[in-house]
Amino acid sequence: MPGRWELRWYAFARGVVEGFCRVFWRVSVEGREHVPTEGPFVLSPIHRSYVDTMFCGCTTRRRLRFMGKDSVWKYKAVGRFVSSLGGFPVHRGMPDREALRICEAAIAAGEPVVIYPEGERKSGAVVQPLRDGAAFVACRTGVPIIPVGIGGSEWAMPKGARFLHPVRVAIIIGKPLIPPPRPEGARVPRRVISEVTEQLHTELQALFDQARAKAGRP
Repeated sequence: MPGRWELRWYAFARGVVEGFCRVFWRVSVEGREHVPTEGPFVLSPIHRSYVDTMFCGCTTRRRLRFMGKDSVWKYKAVGRFVSSLGGFPVHRGMPDREALRICEAAIAAGEPVVIYPEGERKSGAVVQPLRDGAAFVACRTGVPIIPVGIGGSEWAMPKGARFLHPVRVAIIIGKPLIPPPRPEGARVPRRVISEVTEQLHTELQALFDQARAKAGRP
């Protein structure tokens, strides 16, 4: 669990980020009542831009743990800064057992975690085939998945862009997806993980469509 000063630092940084997002990107957030005020959960947003993690911070005042590509930690100062805000590295392009272990440890400690189910950044209006990480962690730990549609972030900082663009961004948070109960000590069947992943895909597409329309990106 984070210490008192870690929580204060996160609260300060999150407040600065949210204030910037609301002024620069005119961010609106709907469905915040669906985010649990206590206990762990998996936040599963659409991923279209590097700045999506900033928008995740607008969904709740609670400290979020999140994955970042491992190359960020090659720069010690940057890595320490990201770690201080709840980040931890993930090796992309392969199943990263250590990252999943950290996710489960955070959840066991009562913390929410962010898992982008599409994996790396994608492009376009269609939700790409999802990886099973979010469903796997949720099913193993028994915590809800909170799907999040983010409309406009692809234009806020497109792939290859060097600067931020002051476009409108809309965030719509969906109702929690509750994984089926798992008998203690039993393995989660692959079929169950696939079913939860498919359900998440359907919810994300609906939320993404709504968020894009609200952001003026039909």
